[in-house]
Amino acid sequence: MMIRTLALAALIAAPAAARILDPAVPADAVELQKRTQCGAKDGEPAVYYWSGAVYSRVTGEPDRHLFDGEGMNIRMCVAVSDPVRGKGYRQVSREVMFFTDPATGKIVREWLNPWTGEKVEVMQIANDPVNSRPSFPIGVDGKPATIDLKLMGPWAQMRIEVPLFYHNVLAGDFQDYIGGKYHAMEIFDFASRADELLDTKYPTAYPSVSWVRISDWMPWMKMRGRQGGIVFNAMGAKLKSYAELPAVIRDEIALNYPTYTAPPPGDDARPNETTWTVYKKRVEAQRAAAAAAKKP
Repeated sequence: MMIRTLALAALIAAPAAARILDPAVPADAVELQKRTQCGAKDGEPAVYYWSGAVYSRVTGEPDRHLFDGEGMNIRMCVAVSDPVRGKGYRQVSREVMFFTDPATGKIVREWLNPWTGEKVEVMQIANDPVNSRPSFPIGVDGKPATIDLKLMGPWAQMRIEVPLFYHNVLAGDFQDYIGGKYHAMEIFDFASRADELLDTKYPTAYPSVSWVRISDWMPWMKMRGRQGGIVFNAMGAKLKSYAELPAVIRDEIALNYPTYTAPPPGDDARPNETTWTVYKKRVEAQRAAAAAAKKP
């Protein structure tokens, strides 16, 4: 009887048998997204790191290499369920990207705008939170979840394009008539070992990622409506731990962004931040401080 009891206990404690996920099955498609984006289990942080370059793009002139960039996103996922849409997950995160000097690698604090001749303070990208809508096997439109996954030899590759066109909080109330909408596109290309991504004997996957963003000028550049924009081009990967980030990121976070060592709580209900919302709050605070200083 003792032997049987021990054997039963061992069977109960053993993990579920490993299997190969099928991208054509909606529940597996969601699980593949989760394995790409999240940690090994619910509530466990995952860190993405990227490094690249920032260029100007102005019609009629050569592109300029303005900055390099060093960035990270720290996130975690939590399980969610819906009686209609099934079992899924929600991702919460916060992220930073620091503009660095291509020659020295140091973080740029001030920048001489070559178009206006004005020296401006550089506002690093620091968005908290950057949360995602829950993902379920059944979408909000009632259709089964799908994933754009391609197998190429030993690699599994997935691409995601995110076209952005929405109200710019720094502009006025008549953007539909005279322009001023925020217009950008973000492109993410993930590549992972196919066995690591598809076989559940691996707790999670550690893909590489390429990231391109084509967007308007950063608001702190003070371009005053000049034609053109910027192109970010970077490559990175999901890391095994926060400690694997380069020192330039860890040191700046420790100095100025200490909350970015951990993701937000899983039930975080705050609205997402962008460079534009953060900059608006910064300008409003500066104006309020200046007005208060003038009062007798």
